[in-house]
Amino acid sequence: MQQFVSILTPNSTSIYSQQKNPADRINMSETVSDLTSYMREVGTNARAASRLLARAGCGEKNAALNAIADDLDRNRIALAIANKKDLKAGVAKGLDSALLDRLELTPVRIDSMVEGMRQIVALPDPVGSIFDMKYQPSGIQVGRMRVPLGVVGIIYESRPNVTADAAALCLKSGNATLLRGGSEAFHSNHAIAESIHTGLKRVGLPPDAVQVIATTDRAAVGHMVSMPEFVDVIIPRGGKSLIERISREARVPVIKHLDGICHVYIDEQADPVKAFDIAINAKTQRYGTCNTMETLLVAESIAPKMLPRLATTYLQKGVELRGCPRSCELIEEEIKPATEEDWDSEYLAPILSIRVVAGLDEAIEHINRHSSQHTDSIVTENYTRARRFLTEVDSSSVMVNTSTRFADGFEYGLGAEIGISTDKFHARGPVGLEGLTSVKFIVLGDGHVRK
Repeated sequence: MQQFVSILTPNSTSIYSQQKNPADRINMSETVSDLTSYMREVGTNARAASRLLARAGCGEKNAALNAIADDLDRNRIALAIANKKDLKAGVAKGLDSALLDRLELTPVRIDSMVEGMRQIVALPDPVGSIFDMKYQPSGIQVGRMRVPLGVVGIIYESRPNVTADAAALCLKSGNATLLRGGSEAFHSNHAIAESIHTGLKRVGLPPDAVQVIATTDRAAVGHMVSMPEFVDVIIPRGGKSLIERISREARVPVIKHLDGICHVYIDEQADPVKAFDIAINAKTQRYGTCNTMETLLVAESIAPKMLPRLATTYLQKGVELRGCPRSCELIEEEIKPATEEDWDSEYLAPILSIRVVAGLDEAIEHINRHSSQHTDSIVTENYTRARRFLTEVDSSSVMVNTSTRFADGFEYGLGAEIGISTDKFHARGPVGLEGLTSVKFIVLGDGHVRK
């Protein structure tokens, strides 16, 4: 039997925090009707909080973010203890090393959460900005204004730092948020949520502006994605199966990407030193991330010099290599023949596919056929080829002479990201503050009437 564990602060305005018997918040998932009631009330509270938050000024929101950052910084020990519980449970459940890596809250990652809050404080508030104001022949002025989306539902797995990043971005952009983290990070998410609620209360903003769904019951996800009266957009962050399920079941718009099949192409006019460093970093800096390179493409004329040295370093780092026939000829060390399935695989592990291509045309053709439109990079000193790559590769992030690992909201100066979108509508690439707003037309007149 699943259990609800309250993560609401004592002074929360939530309907559930007002119940006379706290035990009523426990064992609520015994029946579907109880879960349905809980989710509707969470949604009601989020909608009410979103209207209050939309009226909050930039100073109030920044004060809340600073208060949350301060509380996270003060409670490092509590965060570490909670995270160790999750890691211990993850090992017992047999989670693989990539998932455990995503789950771990190291001191550096706590630093990043705190710094992410501070960075978002320093960013301009997009809400209320007016642009494109133009006089029309009738004399009226027509323009557009940035406004919050309303209530953002975020469904994610493993990474507890998403709780802090998502809350911060939604707060700054004036959105209430419902967070449904994975059961493997339950204690970590709980500890982070306590700091979030502390910061919100300290400045007088509604704690229900950020709510973590307090159940591990997977049925809660089905409720979240089918409540358009309460939730305005869903952002899933997790494995392909999770995102496919949400895309299939959602009655709410979804901002998503399914895979991170990222490529680096080493052109025949690449600088060998740059190419080596970028190709190694793009694969081995971290294995379990969506912007890690999964396929390396090398121009045929430079492959005999580049591939043997790269292969030696990859193998020393424990990377399994899978290559096309030409790659297998050039690499004398251990390498497996690649299958067609490899070109379409997101490994999230120390495995790399390698293909030798005739040149830029074949590289672009391969990428546009097999890429997930996440992030792809070219290494070249030829300006014309770089421009062609930027123009013709149809991905949400296209790079020149740099590692795909930079495809990240924090690295892009967004403060943090709430996810990566490979869709072509509304938001594309790392979704930061502006991606969490919409626009509405505003019209200014002075007694004008239409003739």
